[in-house]
Amino acid sequence: MSLQACAEIVRRGDPDRFLAAMAAPPGARRVLFPLYAFNVEVARAPWVTEEPMIAEMRLQWWRDALDEIARGGPVRRHDVVDALAGVLDGQGAGLLDRLIQARRWDIYRDPFEDDHHFDAYLEATAGGLAVAAARALGARDGEAAIRDVAWAGGLANWFLALPELEVRGRVPLVDGRAEAVAALAGQGLARLRRGKPPRRARAALLATWRARGILKRACRAPRRVADGTLGGSEFARRSGLILRSLGLA
Repeated sequence: MSLQACAEIVRRGDPDRFLAAMAAPPGARRVLFPLYAFNVEVARAPWVTEEPMIAEMRLQWWRDALDEIARGGPVRRHDVVDALAGVLDGQGAGLLDRLIQARRWDIYRDPFEDDHHFDAYLEATAGGLAVAAARALGARDGEAAIRDVAWAGGLANWFLALPELEVRGRVPLVDGRAEAVAALAGQGLARLRRGKPPRRARAALLATWRARGILKRACRAPRRVADGTLGGSEFARRSGLILRSLGLA
């Protein structure tokens, strides 16, 4: 039941990762759904309240749950925590703890301090989630390549979310000029080309299947990022995942 509950959380809260998990081999779903459900819960924690202290408490609750998992003893009763405890080791819990710490940025309205801060945010969130998933799937090497692909996927998702982030009063980019956005998209494409992750990490990176197309469009027409028109067609979205799951893209 915990796994089914996790799948439902992901289906409602992160449709792209839900499709990616469903495209993965059945055995991989047991790993991916708990991790992706955790990510949904943590990602929305800063946005369900206007009170920063309450948001901090929500994130701390998840940090405490990860600490229980890392210690290997009893864990609190919660569908996502129960499922996570079955797939996560201490190092994976540490990766997710750093993801939570990075998510504290979402609570407040302060801009990123500099490019390094923005890069670290994507490394800890998209990168940390992908590495934790890859480890749980048995990939214990190739972390740099996994992070390259995941960072590019995280950037693509960030571009998609940018208009909503601005509506909510956040400053999502260090430099929002068109030329700077195009350069950032180019950096993501370069990391996609560079990243050659191990085979066992493939299912953990299916969720990045849209990144190349999104980043290419952002590179060619960076103003589409602010306009919210980067998504592409539904046919291209789904067919790209099919090709990726078959190892053809």
